[in-house]
Amino acid sequence: MSEQVVIVGFGPVAARLIDELLPAVRSGLAHLTVIGEESDAAYNRVLVADLGVGRTTAGALALSDAAALVADGVDVRLGVRVRRVDRARQRVVLTDGTTPHYDRLVFATGSRPVIPNLTGLNPDPAHPVLPAGVTALRDLHDAAVLREAVAGGKRVVVLGGGVLGLETALAAAEEGARVTVVHNGRHPLGRNIDRSGGGVLAASLRNCGVRVAGNARSTGVEHNAPDGGFSALLLEDGSAIDGDLLVLSCGVRPRTELAEGCGLSTATGILVDHKLRAHHEPHIFAIGDCAEVRCPDPACGECRTARGPSGLVGPGWRQAEWLAEYLTLLAEGTAICPGDSNDSAPGGGAVGAAASLPELPMEKPGVIVLKARGTNLAVAGDVSADPWDEEVLSAGAVNGRARLQVAQWADPEHGRYVKMTTRAGVLEGLVAVGMPRTAAELVQLFERGAELPADRSLLLRLDGPDQPASHGAADASRTVCRCAGVSGTAVAAAVTEGCATVPEVSAATRAGTGCGGCHEDIKGIIEAHFQGAVA
Repeated sequence: MSEQVVIVGFGPVAARLIDELLPAVRSGLAHLTVIGEESDAAYNRVLVADLGVGRTTAGALALSDAAALVADGVDVRLGVRVRRVDRARQRVVLTDGTTPHYDRLVFATGSRPVIPNLTGLNPDPAHPVLPAGVTALRDLHDAAVLREAVAGGKRVVVLGGGVLGLETALAAAEEGARVTVVHNGRHPLGRNIDRSGGGVLAASLRNCGVRVAGNARSTGVEHNAPDGGFSALLLEDGSAIDGDLLVLSCGVRPRTELAEGCGLSTATGILVDHKLRAHHEPHIFAIGDCAEVRCPDPACGECRTARGPSGLVGPGWRQAEWLAEYLTLLAEGTAICPGDSNDSAPGGGAVGAAASLPELPMEKPGVIVLKARGTNLAVAGDVSADPWDEEVLSAGAVNGRARLQVAQWADPEHGRYVKMTTRAGVLEGLVAVGMPRTAAELVQLFERGAELPADRSLLLRLDGPDQPASHGAADASRTVCRCAGVSGTAVAAAVTEGCATVPEVSAATRAGTGCGGCHEDIKGIIEAHFQGAVA
């Protein structure tokens, strides 16, 4: 009998899980039901801002084809929500009155935008009511609202100094909108970047036509537009920032309400073990933004220092790929031994294979990349220490650990800044603003845990005027798309086989289907190939 798998949520991470489970569906091992709140199948939510400024199309954002999935035997239910989960009967109760049964239930509910508690906004995170002219920029409808404002050259106010807010602001400004970024802190990306790097970043934003209002605490929203919509953002000091559209970019919060409603353990996200199983519930799993990997074993050292959901699409995709293999092995085991309901059952074969499948490795700290025309930034790890902060630098030299070292270089006049924190020569944190080649090299060294050259200035010279132009193909083996884990070699192979555009490469390799930060590198590899062919 087929294993009944129900996936709640139909975003990018769920789409990857569905793709990986399709072989089991086609072979009859599993019956798959997918439940999505939106009327559209999965699309790349990270690139909604690009859609909003007219740089891409809704078709290019699509990650799944509902009709094709139905043809493959997947039960796709769009525009319907889950009211509650009945764990006792292993059923999900939907708003359309149906109650699909599950043998395995996967929460891929993602996250919802944080709605700040401002006068004039409904602060209820579960059912926010945003007035006309205010958007959180999360779906295709929000993109259409931004597109109208940008096309009309209107005033756009972005509340929040995170990566998505800054990328939206830069893109909108370049396309002709008058943009102001408002954030409560000394500089943008205050949680991720040090003060000096933040100052250089703020200057780069201004040079790109984005007005920056820092140390600004918002208190309310004014609705004096002719249509009753947004007209100004009110600040604590009594001032106001006028605008025609307010974009809320104040972070996201994992959607855990369904899991909490059926009694599952939650913290920041739905608590799952290293096999992505909900605590004390072997039939339920969680992946992506809604999942927090923190096993119930108090002796687990990895979980003792684990953080909440990363909010990045790459880790969610890796979880989806691992879980698909695990569920497939469980389905094979159930087909052999129908009485087995979990991987600890005494049966052998596929059930034993599921039990022995290596656990999903814990994710390393992520790399934050901001790419826009005129602005380039990469930051990773802890960069809070200053070069002459003796107390902080020596504090790490305990229990035999090496002393922390900091190398720092700044050229504010030209919007360039680099900071490297190392221990025993190995990179533990980095900031690079306006230094794209140096940033690319540092990111590779950080992800590999490799040692830096003794002369740190060698890295700075990568962005020097004497360096030859690079088209992203200098080191073909390097990872071009970190979200999907695709190397330059794989991208080059796809180009050699006939892919001539970024969408074609994405369809063949999945590169560029995540945050979009690698699109220029993919273009560089394509251009290098065709230039070589012409030569």
